[in-house]
Amino acid sequence: MTEMLQIVDPHIHLWDLTTGLYPHFERPSKGPNGSNAAICRTYSLEEFLDEGELEFEAVGAVHVEAFPTKPVDETEALQRVADQSPIPIVIISNGDLAAPDFGDLLDRHAAFPIFRGIRQVVNRHTDPALSYVQRDLLSEPGFLDGLTLLGARGLSFDLQLYPHQMDQAAELAARAPDTQIILNHAGMWSDRDPKGWRAYKTGLRTLAERPNIAVKISGLGMLDPKWTLNSIRPLIFENLEAFGVERAMFASNFPVDKLYSDYGSVWRGFADATEDLSTEEKAALFRDNARVFYRVPAQTSSRKR
Repeated sequence: MTEMLQIVDPHIHLWDLTTGLYPHFERPSKGPNGSNAAICRTYSLEEFLDEGELEFEAVGAVHVEAFPTKPVDETEALQRVADQSPIPIVIISNGDLAAPDFGDLLDRHAAFPIFRGIRQVVNRHTDPALSYVQRDLLSEPGFLDGLTLLGARGLSFDLQLYPHQMDQAAELAARAPDTQIILNHAGMWSDRDPKGWRAYKTGLRTLAERPNIAVKISGLGMLDPKWTLNSIRPLIFENLEAFGVERAMFASNFPVDKLYSDYGSVWRGFADATEDLSTEEKAALFRDNARVFYRVPAQTSSRKR
């Protein structure tokens, strides 16, 4: 790359362990890819802004909920960060779509100007090590009610699931056509064999048939910790073929993907994979689509580097 690339990073996490909101990061644990000890500490805006700064210019970011113990307190804490930030920051907060008081929760989040929507992780898998939740959230009647309510209020929903859940999610999206849904982490291709790849490709296209679904190509290290350009290129282009450049965006998933790579390598991988795209297409994937889907304001002044 010959010039600095501007990025609106639509999937980051900023957590301050002094808040008590993230007990799951206060003590290291082991997952399918090993220990998460390297990120079991406060990850600040200042550290994020230093990631890859010699090659990339962050001009906006979307904080996605990090499983806080008190969802509204996380939104309030991030509002304080955003108020002091040299770049625009918005938040996708935490909430239970099926809860009877979901509307009240949205009211409380909405007291903070950076609030843009909700993420509720629905990942379930036959391998217990890969399951994030025990509830079959997509089958709960109240889930669709919450999804519909988000659209009625002009809010979006971040959808994190596995490929075998894509058909059901697409049906729900069709029943909540006014809700903008953003698929997280490229749909998390978890079953890494030829059969799983075919199912993943089919599921992506089923989701893409719903015009109210877009995709974030991110978090690739979580399921491919030793990724290379050759290993991520097919996945990137399956997503671009399914959703089109106009409904896709790149994101870092930092600091989670800091366990597998550095910020510069993540974005260089995206840039190298898409080097043949036009200037306009690359601007959409790296910056402009995130601004549109998450309503991230344009930066009004240059931050000090």
